Amino acid sequence: MKKRSSAIGVLYRCLLYCMSIMLFAAIPIKGFGQSTGELTTDSLVKMGFENVRWTETPKERVYVVENSTYKIQALGIRKAVDIIQEMGLPKDKPCKLIVTNYNIPQVSLTYQPIAGDTTIVNGEDWKVSYNIDDSWNEVKKVKKKNSSLFKVDILVYPQLYFKNYIITQIYQVLLEFSPAVEVSLWPGMKLTGQLVLPVYNDGYGKAAGKVHPGYLTIAQKFRLPYNIQGTATVGAFDYDTYGADLNLFYPFKDERFSLEGRLGYVGFGYWDGFKLHYNDKYTTYWSVGGNFYWPRYNTQFKVRAEQYLLKEKGVRFEMIRHFRYVSIGFYAVKAEHANSNGGFKFFVALPPYKYKRHKYIPRVSTSLGTGITYNAGNEKYYYQMPYSNASENMMQQNSFNPYFIKSELLNF
Repeated sequence: MKKRSSAIGVLYRCLLYCMSIMLFAAIPIKGFGQSTGELTTDSLVKMGFENVRWTETPKERVYVVENSTYKIQALGIRKAVDIIQEMGLPKDKPCKLIVTNYNIPQVSLTYQPIAGDTTIVNGEDWKVSYNIDDSWNEVKKVKKKNSSLFKVDILVYPQLYFKNYIITQIYQVLLEFSPAVEVSLWPGMKLTGQLVLPVYNDGYGKAAGKVHPGYLTIAQKFRLPYNIQGTATVGAFDYDTYGADLNLFYPFKDERFSLEGRLGYVGFGYWDGFKLHYNDKYTTYWSVGGNFYWPRYNTQFKVRAEQYLLKEKGVRFEMIRHFRYVSIGFYAVKAEHANSNGGFKFFVALPPYKYKRHKYIPRVSTSLGTGITYNAGNEKYYYQMPYSNASENMMQQNSFNPYFIKSELLNF
């Protein structure tokens, strides 16, 4: 009887021991029960990344981030890759990072592990592409952390204009500081309202010397099948125009090559203070052409057939060299009814280069860049085509170029 009682006691104690282990395992301990994916997304949010998500399927792990902390997109993406690598990559499946802009996917970065390879991961091991496959369909259903919606940016756009049209004066100059309120109210959408504050006006007329509205636009980004990306914009643009603008971009399988098209329908008007003077005449402008990107030197070549605001049709060639904080370009144009023209343009990214948001408090900073276009032919009327958004320039247009991003990854 004693031996039987002893055996029952041992069995009872073992049962209690197993139950205590199960109970202890069920108690949540900070950091213990969290997966690598959760810890990684929390770290990305802490760094200031927005619209952060992750998911894991039997074939891959997918992260999503949107960079609004680092002014240079390629640098921000590099920082996100840093965090993902430090927190740990899956050893038996690919890891993909999808980068969005206003919650619309732009590019993907993919790490494919090699069996038996224990070397440290570096920038060379990540493939950057416009292609996002079906990964977005899986991860877009996941709830976002640190949503970008309804967060306000106040960006100051410094603008310098100069011209040399009179003999008695070398240059006539206009200097403006133009703060713009930018906010997204739904995925893909950006509302921009800008106020132009003249600082110095010599030779640009009374209207240019008054405080007046600048860009007033609603832009909607979208992504179509076959990696086609686009932006539709309505509102008041530059060159004293208002109307609608559509921009489409399509990369080929060899992503060094791409096609780009643009179509706009605008009327003309100008601000005299806060009073708008306009007429009922409208015109169409368009542009279509191809691009080639030379990754070794981060140099872009563009050829376009275009119709400008005065309906003159022509061709344009551009060559642009992109650096981290500067883009420098040369251009040549020829249109019917107009003399050949050309020149150079450059844009410089303005500090600060890192600026985190504090919840929903409006953030004040400078725009991505400011620049100058030099018109060698001193042309006043021809070759004009408006930008449809205050933030649009050749640096911004290259922000999500896979080869430019890759060049930053290789600088680890």
